Amino acid sequence: MNFKNTFFLLALVVLASACGGGNSGNETVNTQPLKAAPQSSADSLYAFVEKQVAFGPRVPNTDGHMQAADWFVSKFESYGANVTVQEFEDNVYDGTRVSLKNVIASFYPEKKKRILLAAHWDTRPFADKDSENKEAPIDGANDGGSGVAVLLEIARVLSTNNAPNVGVDIILFDGEDWGEHQDMGQVDLTAGKESWWCLGSQYWSKNKHKAGYTAYYGILLDMVGASDATFYYDSVSQQNAGRVMSKVWNTAHRLGYQNFFKKSLGATGLMDDHVFVNKYAKIPMIDILDYRPDTFFGDYHHTQADNMDVISKETLKAVTQVVLTTLYNE
Repeated sequence: MNFKNTFFLLALVVLASACGGGNSGNETVNTQPLKAAPQSSADSLYAFVEKQVAFGPRVPNTDGHMQAADWFVSKFESYGANVTVQEFEDNVYDGTRVSLKNVIASFYPEKKKRILLAAHWDTRPFADKDSENKEAPIDGANDGGSGVAVLLEIARVLSTNNAPNVGVDIILFDGEDWGEHQDMGQVDLTAGKESWWCLGSQYWSKNKHKAGYTAYYGILLDMVGASDATFYYDSVSQQNAGRVMSKVWNTAHRLGYQNFFKKSLGATGLMDDHVFVNKYAKIPMIDILDYRPDTFFGDYHHTQADNMDVISKETLKAVTQVVLTTLYNE
């Protein structure tokens, strides 16, 4: 995930429109009792992160990347999902040609109303925010591993419990985190590309795995496993999916997770996978993203410190229960 230190030129315009984007003032709070959702396992969630880290950095064109992709497919299939692997190639900012895979797992294909859940599964190929060894790849325990772990756990829970009233599609986006090295500044884009970041979501949003696919709304998970995480509104979610964001944050508060989910604006000018899902797939998608007002994304972000020491079972469990409860209350 990337956040431009220099906001997009339109950031102030986006913020102005986003503040009226359906989360405050005209918000309708559901007073009906929440339907109970199945419980996730904190131990299972932690183990899913640990397994990914054990593959090593999941950088495209590496053995760890290929092994992780195969494991994702086998896990989703073991949980009864219909799995599609969307393979494609692209160039990253320095001209390297990379082989990428979006992994899509679908549950209850007979249900017409569908909810899309997503996270990126690749990891940053260099620790460009580190003070030392800026070219070393990172473990990506939180930035990559945590969102995937939540989705794997949701798949496991769905496989062993009664179905919600909606179909569920899970997408693991590839190629999200090979944007420009921090020390290089911005690199001119090639034709047809809007960012060096988020390659998998750019591709899928314009080349869906199923003709005519759509979803009622989407939830993106990015860096959702660190201790003391805080999830704020972001302007892209406010502008495009304000009602969805209100629904999810209200659910979190009703479950007692208000220490994690903050009802105030955090990031503006955010570049993440939901940008392209909103813009091209035309699916209103929000982003649950760990944002720290003092450090943007925490001291671990894009450094060697993004390892298992960062991961909190409590945070993983909270996010998973919020998403499950949202699904089971549709």
